[in-house]
Amino acid sequence: MNRLKDKYKDEVRDALMKEFEYSTVMQVPKLEKIVLNIGLGNVRENPKAVESAVRDLTTISGQKPIVVNARKSVANFKLREGMPNGVKVTIRGDRMYQFLDKLISIALPRVRDFRGVNPNSFDGHGNYSLGAREQLIFPEVDYDSIDKINGLDIAIVTTAKTDEEAKALLTLLGMPFRK
Repeated sequence: MNRLKDKYKDEVRDALMKEFEYSTVMQVPKLEKIVLNIGLGNVRENPKAVESAVRDLTTISGQKPIVVNARKSVANFKLREGMPNGVKVTIRGDRMYQFLDKLISIALPRVRDFRGVNPNSFDGHGNYSLGAREQLIFPEVDYDSIDKINGLDIAIVTTAKTDEEAKALLTLLGMPFRK
C-alpha cells in the first residue's frame, strides 16, 4: 500500500495531462528520486558525529547512507582531503513515495511556526530543494538518542522540464507551498 503513488497514478497524472496538454502519458512529469544530505562541520571536535548522523539518516530514510569525504583541503575550515564531512542517501521507488508522504503529512506540520515551504526553491530544471533545521521533525528519531541537532537538506528530483510543471506536480501531490 502506497498512498502517494496511488494518488499520482489515479489523480495527479490525469490532472497534469489536462493542464499542460501533453500528447502522451510519457511526457507527464514524475518523481525520480529524493536525496537527503546532512553536512557535518564539527568532525574534528566530535568524531562520533558521523556515526550519529548515519544512524539518524538510516532511521529517517529506511536505508543505509554513505559517508561523503572532502574532495579538497580547506585550511580555513581545518578540513583535509579525505576527511568525512557529510552523509547522504538517495531514495527511489516505493520508499521515495513513502518518505515524501511522511514528509508532507507528518514532518512538515511538526515544524514550529510552519506557514508552508518556499515556492521559490526550484532550480530552473524542475527540481525542488528544502532544508530542515533539525532532524527531530521526523517522528521516528528518538529525542534522547541525539548527540547534536543537525540540519537536513532534502532535494526532490523530478522529470519535469520547467519549474512550473514541477510546482504543479508537487502541489497536486500535497506539498504545502507558502502563499
